[in-house]
Amino acid sequence: MCGIAGTWSTLSEDARSRGTTSNGAVVGAMLERLSHRGPDAHGSIAVQVLDAEGARPTHRAHLGHRRLGIVDLHGGDQPLVHHDAALVANGEIYNAPQLRAELASSRTFGTSSDNEVILHLLADRGTAAVEQLRGMYAFALSVNGELLLGRDPLGIKPLYVGRHDGALIFSSELGSLPSGTHEVSAIQPGTIWSSHTGEHRYWDVPDPEPIPGTLDEHATRVRASLDTSVTRRLMADVPVGAFLSGGLDSSAIVALLRRHVDELHTFSVGVEGSPDLAAARSVADHLDTIHHEYVLTPDEIVDELPRIVRALESFDQDLVRSAVPTFFTARLAAEHVKVVMTGEGADELFAGYRYHKHIATDAALHADIRRSLAQLHQVNLQRVDRLTMAHSLEARVPFLDVDLIATALSIPIELRRPSTGGIEKAVLRKAVAELLPEAVVWRDKAQFDEGSGTADLLPELSTRIDLDADAYRAAHPDTALRSTEECWYHQLLVDGSEAPDVVLGSVARWTDR
Repeated sequence: MCGIAGTWSTLSEDARSRGTTSNGAVVGAMLERLSHRGPDAHGSIAVQVLDAEGARPTHRAHLGHRRLGIVDLHGGDQPLVHHDAALVANGEIYNAPQLRAELASSRTFGTSSDNEVILHLLADRGTAAVEQLRGMYAFALSVNGELLLGRDPLGIKPLYVGRHDGALIFSSELGSLPSGTHEVSAIQPGTIWSSHTGEHRYWDVPDPEPIPGTLDEHATRVRASLDTSVTRRLMADVPVGAFLSGGLDSSAIVALLRRHVDELHTFSVGVEGSPDLAAARSVADHLDTIHHEYVLTPDEIVDELPRIVRALESFDQDLVRSAVPTFFTARLAAEHVKVVMTGEGADELFAGYRYHKHIATDAALHADIRRSLAQLHQVNLQRVDRLTMAHSLEARVPFLDVDLIATALSIPIELRRPSTGGIEKAVLRKAVAELLPEAVVWRDKAQFDEGSGTADLLPELSTRIDLDADAYRAAHPDTALRSTEECWYHQLLVDGSEAPDVVLGSVARWTDR
């Protein structure tokens, strides 16, 4: 996992930038602010781009990369260059071995890096070939006089663009963009942007016809698809661990992962006496993992909250509450591994949230599931990416494999609908029932912040701070701040950002869902 940054400008724009700060220096400064995403190596390149006839230069690309070494530890530094093509990428391509074999007859690979597949695939087959990638990724590729910016189907890995001193500028995080950057937006999930042709969407959340079958039959399909997804995500030249809250979603991942990893490290955090700590310990004992846990204290949470909010790049109350345990779990995991698997996405796929019980019709529930999957990139996936990368840790999300999504969405909605007052995610529970203790399989749903105890603790902590919430809201009339707690997070984000306007303009809200 890594961080990328860069600029794209006409030669005249690039020349003008030297009167202030050169684009190369801007990229260098952004890479410094992205150092947590890639402490193992860094590199950059300036590429002069020729016109379509190859007769004269028209543009210059400055591409920068911070590396967290996961695959090809000794040969996979970036930028990756082949003839006139240059690539910086952030992510993992799980089907790289298959694509490499297909391309070997026409392309020469210089490394064993999975990311090099992106360079050769698109250079050889064109931009439409991005659909063949399976993984999580964001990339910038200068090839054939064109800049391409791409992002994986769900937006697991981030990529933002804007304008700065006349140049197009891009980065993995908002906080690395320099002051004065404007027209900032995210490259949307499942999208590739071309400097020649603009934006092209290559993937949407599927809407398949339901496949008939019983609950048990669909549970068997889900089990096979989830196992395949977990197996794909074992690709690494470093150890792989897992977050473990003791809830169904993370326990399912750990149970399947344990079948492939002899010495599996698992990680859990919570306040003293929180249900997650006890439940995770039970699952770890059952699965015989090497388990690590950490007990949170109120003082430590308050001390680290400015860093958490700054890393999260959001002040949304619900997102911050779940970011707190994610931050501390990632910190604990980073002491032992470089890669973890997490359970994000299961609630969206299998209608696991409480509000799903109150959606009146099957059609409305199915539509809401598809909508929430499409928006994950700006809420829970943003949380997972930012808070793990704050500790130079890569997080992989097996529930959000595109093949598993297609499998889950083809289950008749009446089998995914939670019964009123009853259990949710019955298909998933059935799929992993034989792998886990019965008490875990049928444990009531608790959100990460609830199970860890932070959902109750943070509102109470917000009453201790010296902040006049009414005055603060009046000073920010265009932001619907819901509580003293959210005012606190907003203040921390503003105070912790070098360019707060850039960050604040891109904050998504759970209440908008």
